[in-house]
Amino acid sequence: MQEQVILVDELDNAIGTMEKMEAHEKGLLHRAFSVFIFNGNGELLLQQRALTKYHSAGLWTNTCCSHPRPNETVLNAAKRRLTEEMGLTCEVDHKTSFIYKTDFDNGLTEHEFDHVFFGNYDQDPTINPEEVENFVWMDVNKIMNDIEKNPGKYTSWFKIAMKKLF
Repeated sequence: MQEQVILVDELDNAIGTMEKMEAHEKGLLHRAFSVFIFNGNGELLLQQRALTKYHSAGLWTNTCCSHPRPNETVLNAAKRRLTEEMGLTCEVDHKTSFIYKTDFDNGLTEHEFDHVFFGNYDQDPTINPEEVENFVWMDVNKIMNDIEKNPGKYTSWFKIAMKKLF
């Protein structure tokens, strides 16, 4: 079964659904989320995207991100993907949202209404190797400095979110 995304307007009102790859080929605005998990030391759990991902493969990004399914709340989708990608379960709270658009070298475009969630967890994840290559806990200030020095190591949405959040 092909994965569907929820197409939205600029106020995040659902206006339809579309197969995920088609939405990325056409660059249509769709609903997404990004989860940021922190430990008790205030470090952010980063994931390195699997090398087999259809875009941004091998790049470092926030703890997890994806798209809600039709008839699924963004909160439930965030919790589902946190378990599927990182093998962890915790409560998450909606912090903010933003729209971004990024074109990739492979002809795909991410055009997302991205909902950002924060949560807390104090154990290492059990990563899904189909989704995640590696992980690291990292201080936010160190991340910001590394993004400045090595922007090519990070996903486009993560760099945008970090500027907005910190």
